[in-house]
Amino acid sequence: MLTYATRRLILAIPTLLFISFVIFMLLQLAPGDPMAQVPLTVPDEVKQKMREALGLGAPPLVQYWKWLVQIFWIEPQVLIDHLFGTHFAWHWDTPTEALSDSLRATLSEAGRLREVDGVTQVLVQDQRVISWQTRSPVMDIILQRIPQTLWVVGVAYIVAILIALPIGVYSAYKQYSVFDQAGTFVTMIGFSIPPFFTGPLLIVIFSVQLGWFPSIYDTTHQVTDWASFKFQLQQMIMPVMVLALQITAQLSRYMRASMLDNLGQDYVRTARAKGLSEAIVVNVHVLRNSMIPVVTVIALGIPAIFGGAIITESVFKVNGIGQLLLTALFANDLPMVMTLTFIFAVLIVLFNLIADVLYGLLDPRIRYD
Repeated sequence: MLTYATRRLILAIPTLLFISFVIFMLLQLAPGDPMAQVPLTVPDEVKQKMREALGLGAPPLVQYWKWLVQIFWIEPQVLIDHLFGTHFAWHWDTPTEALSDSLRATLSEAGRLREVDGVTQVLVQDQRVISWQTRSPVMDIILQRIPQTLWVVGVAYIVAILIALPIGVYSAYKQYSVFDQAGTFVTMIGFSIPPFFTGPLLIVIFSVQLGWFPSIYDTTHQVTDWASFKFQLQQMIMPVMVLALQITAQLSRYMRASMLDNLGQDYVRTARAKGLSEAIVVNVHVLRNSMIPVVTVIALGIPAIFGGAIITESVFKVNGIGQLLLTALFANDLPMVMTLTFIFAVLIVLFNLIADVLYGLLDPRIRYD
């Protein structure tokens, strides 16, 4: 198993490089100008300097290489510097313009100013991936948005798993019963009704008419005591309900179909003939084998958590990753779109490997070495 996982990780490197290259070249073909949002009063020569500062004057292959260096070399160093207080992602540079006295004092106090052979040098950070829209590092913005996404989408995914698996198991065991028919009806609703309908519907019922929950998610809210935690739960309930309905409908159908397929196998009749209790037969033997295809759906759905829910986050004004991607697309912020899509690709490849490894843990017959 370890050899298989190592081999898959090694093969993932060229796969991700190819994916990143394809994404980058496709985004290069996208229409739009990053300087379109700059005020019209800004002279053209200033806009040209801004383009050069963003690296837009270089050929596409050079831009792609710089992006690779920034993502795979500079950003990990920035993370190490943040965790351990080092300066791997910094270098000494000679300023092109004279420094003011106040700036000199500030840099000297921070330990970022030195004199070498009479030449003033300033400690500056290496060039990172910069958002065209905000002119700030892309990874910093993404790290700010991830907690909001995990609060909503992550909790919804966990809730959906905890609800869907028992429903799927019991529906299969009690096939064509009232519970099974009711579960089928609810799951069909979850499949059929899109979030852009259920979201506003819940807002009208629970926010406008009943006044139970806030209609807009407050991303600036911080949990410090019981009252703030209670408000956090209140504003999470509606977006979590919208997302959990869809995820539960999908997972429960997969779980039910897999359980029905295994309940009719010969090993189930053998286990019952040996005198094993029905609880052990269903919850140990059948459930374990039925989880194999469901694990694939769950594992491959986890990257969607970090991708956010674009529609739901837009309806409830959650400033998560999904909302960030939508805003970047509208603003033609190619570095942000490029980085987000590449992160999604990394997560998909990683959790695909995790799903394959879990196969071997769930089914002893599966061996990769």
